[in-house]
Amino acid sequence: MLRVAVVGSGPAGLYTAEALVKQSAALPESVRVKVDVLDRLPTPYGLVRYGVAPDHKSIKSVANYLRRVLETQDVRFLGGVHFGDDVSRADLLEAYDAVVYATGAMRDRRLGIDGEDLPGSYAATDFVNWYCGHPDLDVGAFTLDAESAVVIGVGNVAVDVARILARDVSELSATDIPEPVIEALRASKIREVHVIGRRGPAQAKFTTKELRELGELPGVSVSVEAGEMALEGGYDSSSESASLAQSDRRVRGNLVAMNQWLEKAAGDGASEGRKLRVRFWLKPVEIQASSSGTVSGVRVERTRLSSEGKLEGTGETEVIDAQMVLRSVGYQSVPLDGVPFDSRSCTVPHAEGRVLGPDGQPLPGEYVAGWLKRGPSGVIGTNKADAAGTVRSLLADLTGSGDESAAAPPRAGLLRFPDADPDEAEVPSPLAPLLAGRGVSPVTYEEWLRIEAAEEALAAELGRGDRVKLPGRAALWSACRPD
Repeated sequence: MLRVAVVGSGPAGLYTAEALVKQSAALPESVRVKVDVLDRLPTPYGLVRYGVAPDHKSIKSVANYLRRVLETQDVRFLGGVHFGDDVSRADLLEAYDAVVYATGAMRDRRLGIDGEDLPGSYAATDFVNWYCGHPDLDVGAFTLDAESAVVIGVGNVAVDVARILARDVSELSATDIPEPVIEALRASKIREVHVIGRRGPAQAKFTTKELRELGELPGVSVSVEAGEMALEGGYDSSSESASLAQSDRRVRGNLVAMNQWLEKAAGDGASEGRKLRVRFWLKPVEIQASSSGTVSGVRVERTRLSSEGKLEGTGETEVIDAQMVLRSVGYQSVPLDGVPFDSRSCTVPHAEGRVLGPDGQPLPGEYVAGWLKRGPSGVIGTNKADAAGTVRSLLADLTGSGDESAAAPPRAGLLRFPDADPDEAEVPSPLAPLLAGRGVSPVTYEEWLRIEAAEEALAAELGRGDRVKLPGRAALWSACRPD
């Protein structure tokens, strides 16, 4: 039997746990793996719970799949255990045959411009955590008393943020947004949201489905600038935009959606509702301050692609009036105490998932998966194949084959969890004595289910859908440990 610790209970961590159990059972000589999944929070699912917008119920349903992983006999949830505080890297390496780090990317990249830290300027991560009910953010962290907001970035997170700001709050009442957040959104004074990107519409990272959602928001006028939509000439002298439109299906779908906004705006005239403006070829150069020291606007510089494909400023600037700025220009992973970390790529250096030491050689028993391994790329499902690759390396090492091909299981669709043994006695966690000695009592899966039940009960009480997230850390702990 192998004992493996997975640090992080988000998609990457739980897909890793799943792959460990399934792949080990499928080896020519079956190996049993017991997996402990650690998380600093008392709640599992990571990005699925605290990063997916509440009105994206189909994506949030991934939690139903991940739930089955946690209910597997060979997987144990240890919530409320903070790596670096409650347990160290050395503790885990001593207690387990292997450790997989899968803590994701939890920090926003900075813009590096004047005014970035003014009151009213926020990282999009904080705003997402707030409306998703993350216990790290106080439910009173945001008061939406601005009339105009600027969202910097043109990825799916930026679109999510803009949609939540612009959407009629009545359409969110059936979601799991915490009640204090719903109240803040209901009192919002925001009437105009600007989404801006440094490059053009063909280079934007959002997906067509996200864009179509924006165009379908009731009572919201969505617009783009005709001059900024041009693929050739205009602000692109390199023909890159036209080439992308020909070669990339996603780009073509995006352009169709945005050009439909242009046509609709030409026929509708002025709108009484909220306005959402998507702008391109604009680089933020300064967040400006009001006389009271809060955000008053964003000064942007017009950009273009040179004939060589280099993004450059034109010197032409404008100021977008705004009292709130949300910066969404990418996520970064943060270092784990004692674990090798590349500060340039903000990832753990690895070879096929094996953590590499300073000498470039694999460190025995240490592995990495997810965004911490490859950077913040792909969708939630991308982590499944990524985790499977790391697990192949791990099993090749720990089963003594030394060759991934020898440990390679059948294709993923043929893998199944091994049959559970109802008579098997529970095996204590290797960490149990150490944590008990430090006064740390991990949150069990059964205690997490108490939180789920409390959130379902709150939804029924409020008449708000299937569940409503409990507001704040104290409420979570009170629910899972009422005594």
